[in-house]
Amino acid sequence: MTDAAQPVLSTQSLVAGYERDLPIVRGVDFTVREGEFVVLLGPNGAGKSTLVKTIAGLVPVHSGTVLLGAADITAMPSHERIRHGLAFVPQTENIFATLTIHENLQIAANILPKERRNDRIGALYTMFPDLGSRPSHRAGQLSGGQRQMLAVARALVVEPSVLILDEPSAGLSPKIVSEVFDRLAAINETGVTTVLVEQNVKAALAVADRAVILVEGLIAHEGVASRLADDPIVAELYLGARHANKSVAT
Repeated sequence: MTDAAQPVLSTQSLVAGYERDLPIVRGVDFTVREGEFVVLLGPNGAGKSTLVKTIAGLVPVHSGTVLLGAADITAMPSHERIRHGLAFVPQTENIFATLTIHENLQIAANILPKERRNDRIGALYTMFPDLGSRPSHRAGQLSGGQRQMLAVARALVVEPSVLILDEPSAGLSPKIVSEVFDRLAAINETGVTTVLVEQNVKAALAVADRAVILVEGLIAHEGVASRLADDPIVAELYLGARHANKSVAT
């Protein structure tokens, strides 16, 4: 990814939230360039998850726009955004626990033409050998890290141009977090633009190109991820937000 890369995802003056008179995202201008790996950081209640859910079409937009490339997708239903190359992995309920690995991927592949489905699932088994070695295994019996990889594989079925993930490290051990993030970095290196919401600041900054910090529904700071790891303003934003309004949702 270079500075000359074109924006593949952006928001303009985006205001969003579950209730019109209580916006959580409050006028965000957010841009992600093609091939970039961007991490969204911020204290609890900053609006990180709400921002990516809004981009995915799951939270009402009160004003502003969401663009995928040059296309305005603000009013587009979430399932149509998937067809246009925007994939979203939520933090919870991102797999069907009672179904097998293969059945999970088959359901996701139903969006593809029939003649492409088997080949695409086969490609994902190659990409995720842990899944490919046990396709008949119940998803609910997988480890936390394996479940996250299945959720990511489901999102990648449609070969998206943009992959958004909401806190994939939640509940995982440090070792598994490292493995999951290494896998996400490898996926990004294949050309998939990646946006990651994360509370594990150190691990996220280690894999991302750029970091954006939200505080109270607004972008408070951003910069090159490797430089922000030692930037005192990051700690100030997190610590200062401890006294912020606790009613703002994530």
